[in-house]
Amino acid sequence: MSPAIEFQNVSKGFRRRSSRVLMRSLFKSLILGRETKEEFQALKSITFRIEPGEGVAIVGSNGAGKSTLLSLVAGLVPPDQGTVKVNGRISPLLELGSGFHPDLTGLENLKMNASLLGINKKRFDQIRGDIIEFADIGDFIYEPLRTYSTGMGMRLAFAVAVCVDPDILLIDEVLAVGDKAFQAKCFERILDFKRRGKTIVCVSHAAGTVRELCTRGIWLDHGDLMLDGPLSEVSAAYEGRLIRHAT
Repeated sequence: MSPAIEFQNVSKGFRRRSSRVLMRSLFKSLILGRETKEEFQALKSITFRIEPGEGVAIVGSNGAGKSTLLSLVAGLVPPDQGTVKVNGRISPLLELGSGFHPDLTGLENLKMNASLLGINKKRFDQIRGDIIEFADIGDFIYEPLRTYSTGMGMRLAFAVAVCVDPDILLIDEVLAVGDKAFQAKCFERILDFKRRGKTIVCVSHAAGTVRELCTRGIWLDHGDLMLDGPLSEVSAAYEGRLIRHAT
């Protein structure tokens, strides 16, 4: 069986303005009108594979490369080196509502967002009622998004993401959506994905959430893959590193 996700020697860097620049370079940039920047390596020759139905937690401190890894899986950015292979429909719960337009109605935004996730019109018509019912925002579904509260927009985005029946669900610290009742409904839907054998890749600092969704962990540190194995072992190693650095 083909893996759900496979990284082979994947590296990804970003250019950023350097806060410490040699005077010589600074003068050169001023004279030539070029901005001096430095390369930041978010991921460094990462190799792993995730099988269909696995729940995998990506752990690491801020700046470790976790969100970059999820962005590569989602196809939002290309790798600089190596290959990323994904088999199955992805639903990314990364920045909820980032593809929505404020002047379109909630329903129009649902159609647009679903099409970006690979859902054709016929399939959307079949699941539209489920999405609207899950979002539970009443007649606001026919109003422009700019009239929504932040919570209502998040409800709409989460609803379309979980109702398209993805093969792979990517979660990046977005489970605190709306009130507690809606959070519980969202989490139950994600647990249902797990019970149905969907692949889940999760970044979250909520240890309880991670343990319920995942059995495997991948620890990243400044772009390097430090450890890949059972979640209990990876979490213990990572937390032990944090304790040693804090003392």
